[in-house]
Amino acid sequence: MTQSTAAPLRRKSRTGPRGRAVAPQALAAVEALLGQRSRSRDQLIEHLHCLQDHFGHISLAHLRALAEWMNLPMAAVYETASFYAHFDLIREDDALPPAQTVRVCDSLSCQLAGAQALRSALSSGLDAADVRVIRAPCMGRCDVAPVLEVGHRHLGQASVAAVQALLDSGELDPEPIVWPRLADYQAEGGYALLGALRTGKVSVDALCDLLERAGLRGLGGAGFPTGKKWQFVRAEPAPRYMVINADEGEPGTFKDRYHLEQAPHQFLEGALISATAIEACALYIYLRDEYPGLRAVLRSAIAELEATGLVAPGFIVLRRGAGAYICGEESALIESLEGKPGKPRHRPPFVAQVGFFCRPTLVNNVETVFWIPALYAKGAAWFASQGLRGRQGLRSFSVSGRVKKPGVHLAPAGITLSELVDEYCGGMADGHTLLAYLPGGASGGILPASKADLPLDFDTLQPHGCFIGSAAVIVVSDQDDLRAIAKNLMAFFADESCGQCTPCRVGTEKMLALLEAEAWDATVLRRLAQVMQDSSICGLGQAAPNPVISLLTYFPTDLARQGVQIREAGDA
Repeated sequence: MTQSTAAPLRRKSRTGPRGRAVAPQALAAVEALLGQRSRSRDQLIEHLHCLQDHFGHISLAHLRALAEWMNLPMAAVYETASFYAHFDLIREDDALPPAQTVRVCDSLSCQLAGAQALRSALSSGLDAADVRVIRAPCMGRCDVAPVLEVGHRHLGQASVAAVQALLDSGELDPEPIVWPRLADYQAEGGYALLGALRTGKVSVDALCDLLERAGLRGLGGAGFPTGKKWQFVRAEPAPRYMVINADEGEPGTFKDRYHLEQAPHQFLEGALISATAIEACALYIYLRDEYPGLRAVLRSAIAELEATGLVAPGFIVLRRGAGAYICGEESALIESLEGKPGKPRHRPPFVAQVGFFCRPTLVNNVETVFWIPALYAKGAAWFASQGLRGRQGLRSFSVSGRVKKPGVHLAPAGITLSELVDEYCGGMADGHTLLAYLPGGASGGILPASKADLPLDFDTLQPHGCFIGSAAVIVVSDQDDLRAIAKNLMAFFADESCGQCTPCRVGTEKMLALLEAEAWDATVLRRLAQVMQDSSICGLGQAAPNPVISLLTYFPTDLARQGVQIREAGDA
């Protein structure tokens, strides 16, 4: 055998990094826009918002420039930007988006109010040629459905004429919110408890005991005792962080928006009390992007606190979500705060042990901390005695759907749906008869009118296959299409799944396809639901089947009346 004497081929050495080169003009634009801002990874989503707000979209050229400027891999920047619904990514061969985008909410409350017909009418009825009309998930304004957004301005009970008038006016900034200022809040005793806690006049242990006697639990949906959660985080080594979950994305939920608009300083005092109790090194507020008016309110309120010395500059950090329901889950929220896609973490460890920046972190909902100053001022017995039927406290019910007076209604824990509708909501809407209700938003299941006398609170609905969650009550009437409701809810979960685990990613899409069929195979639907509930990583996949299982359990006759065939195993 003759051995080859040919010289081996040599690869040309690279003169630069892999991938496409960064365009100098794009890098200059990013540097000019971001200026002297921090280049740390946790600022990535904030910087993406800057690009989106300035250009109306985000090009791949600007993404590459941002990756270069922040010294991050392009893959990491693209993964984050493409995860969130509010970032409009434009590739090299894509046409630029129209100058204006009308986003029409397609949540269940808006669907009941005619959002689909509104979207069709807008698509054909607007005069402006450079306008696109697209669907969007819940905007947290279910009490004024149907809702849409143009620019950063939201319209409730929207119509084609109202949208056209808004486009003609060009007034697309958020509508200003009138809110009580710091001096007004202090005149009523505001921030007294925070001062007493800081000086030691009130101990953390005494405050924890107060919260326990009052029965204050997490009001974002989980219902974990607030004082115990503080104690768990306090037991972990410093430094510790405090995070406020203001990303209420559950369809039908808008109570946090209501409380923040009505009393931002009461919320901030409750948040600062919580941060002081765990000796947090910083307080982060994660506010959903659908609340641009509230972002301005909180910035001003925080500036007031800093100007008067009630809080050190930079201690409160206001961060902006980017359109991802999954970020309501606390570990996904923390991933997002760190500038990453909002994908839930495997647990344990829990975020109370390993949370933000891998440090012990207390995560509380807006309404939970909102109650703390009032509880101290009025006493634990006052709050605990507000409940009915052996329950404790008050609940902020977000009520929408077929009632005369939708809105946030402060009512006793343990109230029934019948009482809530009749005594707080003015009764059913004219011409509508109660058929069903969702006690806890999209994920809380569906109960029939025959169970409208159940106490609404934590732990009272689980025996019936439902839960109250964040107390988002959507009322459904005899004129509503149950199949359409099921499809709307499952399409929401399929769209909002982070895709991390197969049971949720594939299960939601599969269940939606099964609901499209003329006949529903109940056996297959139940088996699929069981797999999703048993093996999904987080509550999204675990709760997504709840509405479907509720319909199969409580509404077979109503489904049949509406033309839906239900087949069980063994049926011909």
